[in-house]
Amino acid sequence: MSPTADQREAIHQHSGWLIPLGFGVVILVLCGLILGWYLRPYPKGRAPSGGSQIVHLSVHGVRLGIPANYITTAHAQAGGAQDSVALIALFPSFRGYSRDEASLFAGNAPDSPVIRLTLRGDNSGLDARGRLDRVYRPYITDPAGTGGLFGLTRYSFAAGSGYDGNELFAGNDSEGLELFLCEKPGPDIPSPNCLALDRPLGQKATGRKASLSWRFKRAYLSRWREVTSGVYQLIGRFERSG
Repeated sequence: MSPTADQREAIHQHSGWLIPLGFGVVILVLCGLILGWYLRPYPKGRAPSGGSQIVHLSVHGVRLGIPANYITTAHAQAGGAQDSVALIALFPSFRGYSRDEASLFAGNAPDSPVIRLTLRGDNSGLDARGRLDRVYRPYITDPAGTGGLFGLTRYSFAAGSGYDGNELFAGNDSEGLELFLCEKPGPDIPSPNCLALDRPLGQKATGRKASLSWRFKRAYLSRWREVTSGVYQLIGRFERSG
C-alpha cells in the first residue's frame, strides 16, 4: 500500500530534523575529540630539576649516586635500574643544572660550556685503540695522521665515507688513548661539537657492560685534557656515591 499524503508529509518532517540532529552529534563528537587532544597530559620535559638530592640508580650493574640536577630525564630521576642515563654539566666547574644558570644550559653557542654525558648499557667491548683500528681507520685517508695540534693527532676521512663531515683527533692521557670525533665547522654547522664515544664504565668489576660518552663544543678542543679529566672525576664521584 502506498503512503497517504499525510504519511508522506510526516516522513518529510521527521527527515527534516533528523539530518541536522545527526550532523550536530557528529560535530559534538569531533569537538570532544579535539578538546581531549588539547587537554591531554603532556610528557615531562627533559630539563633537570634544580634539586641536589642524590638519586641512586644503576646502568647494567654499575651503581651510581647522582645529584638530581645533573640528570636530564624524569625516568632516570626516579632512580633504579636504567638502560641509559643522560647527564649535563658546565665546563670547567662541572656544576649541575641550576635555575640561576638556566640560560647557559639552554644555549648552543659555539663556545657553550655545556657538556652532555651519556651512560648506557651494551658496551661494544672496543677500547679506544680497537675503535681507531676497526671502526675509523678503514675510512681514514692519512693513516699516520697530522700531529702537533693541542697535543693531538688529526685524521681526515675519505669523501663519501659517512664520516667526511668530521675530523678525528687522538691523544694520550693518564687513562690511555682518547678519541674525539669532531664536526667540521662551516656555514651549515656554525656550532660544531666533539664527541668522545664509548669509554668503559665500571670496568674494574667483572661482568659490567656499560659505557660513557660525552659531547662538548669544538671550541674547547684545545682544553681536551681538562674536559676529559673533569668527566672522569665527575663519574668517579658518582660511582663512589652509588
